[in-house]
Amino acid sequence: MKVERIETLHCDAGWRNYHFVKLTTDSGITGWSEFDEGFGSPGVGTVIERLAPRVIGQSPNGHERIYAELYCATRPAAGGIVAEAMGAIENALLDAKAKSLGVPCYELLGGKVRDRIRLYWSHCATWRINHPTYYKPAITDLEGVKAMGREVREKGFSALKTNIFIYEDGQKNPRGWRPGFGAPFYPELNVDKAVLRNLRMHLEAIRDGAGPDVDLLLDLNFNAKTEGYLKILREINDIEMFWIEIDTYSPEALGYIRRQSPHPISSCETLLGLREFLPYFREQAMDVAIVDTPWNGVWQSMKIAAAAEAHEVNVAPHNFYGHLCTMQNAHFAAAVPNLRIMEIDIDRLPWDHELFNTLPKIEDGHLVMTDAPGWGCDPNEDAIRAHPPKAPPGLLNYGKKS
Repeated sequence: MKVERIETLHCDAGWRNYHFVKLTTDSGITGWSEFDEGFGSPGVGTVIERLAPRVIGQSPNGHERIYAELYCATRPAAGGIVAEAMGAIENALLDAKAKSLGVPCYELLGGKVRDRIRLYWSHCATWRINHPTYYKPAITDLEGVKAMGREVREKGFSALKTNIFIYEDGQKNPRGWRPGFGAPFYPELNVDKAVLRNLRMHLEAIRDGAGPDVDLLLDLNFNAKTEGYLKILREINDIEMFWIEIDTYSPEALGYIRRQSPHPISSCETLLGLREFLPYFREQAMDVAIVDTPWNGVWQSMKIAAAAEAHEVNVAPHNFYGHLCTMQNAHFAAAVPNLRIMEIDIDRLPWDHELFNTLPKIEDGHLVMTDAPGWGCDPNEDAIRAHPPKAPPGLLNYGKKS
């Protein structure tokens, strides 16, 4: 079996686009992967197309060799969107290899450790506040946040994650506060009393709706400096939290924060490759390492998880894309011994279900693993063409109304 062709496909995903790699072999087997260009990575598809000729004619079974060759060819500019393109190609190779063997991808990763994967409802209230055109019902006040918490509990989920919001007088008209992504554009990333007050109010409302038995997670992203993160941690010291998610490119700063935090710390979703993770592990900078397997490639992500295990750190996949990415992450989550929990977006676009031949099976807040060959979730090319992509997508469009 040899690779004959690699192409990229793209479609409209509301406030962003979805992106796919289609890898065709001479045996008629097609390998698929989903990648992303909207999370600060414009141009990944172009890099995939530039790297593709080095993969043509090779066997998908030799994905480790192919990855090493691509790394050699791009070593002077390793990382960044080059690494993401290599991860996308690796994931399509894994899908083709598993299909040729008639096994699920997790069998290539050492087999399943678990059949069911605990999920947390990500961007809870976030999508309905930030993108009300696409995710309904829109949330316009604190009562809507409370109702969102109740919905999570009533639908059987045991954990949710939310973000930072600022409310107008009367606890109405919330808007996302994400200066780390330029919305609003406050590059100094200071955290003032209004942010602290609003964050506490938001967390208390969602906790009120969800009840005491639903775990609460908070994603702070890149929205503060060390001083600001510590202010936030002190402000919510008395609120029980499953974890606080913090992004910083300084492992020393994150380790300093963790040692003062009353809550577990998760981080690293934007890192690429084992080399970038190692300083954080050595620093004991976080309790949970978040690994983006669409960016890194699932095979490479298993190496990161193994290093995390050696440093007594659990892992969680970064997963806020389409259903194929969910299944890529699910195979990783099923196979690693040191899984903490898995992220998933439950609020979906009306046409999401049209884009894939199967959907993730979710029962009682858990994803139930499939035994179908490959990832067990192929894109529907006719549906992709029926929803052509638009621009500018993702973070490039942050701060604009959807």
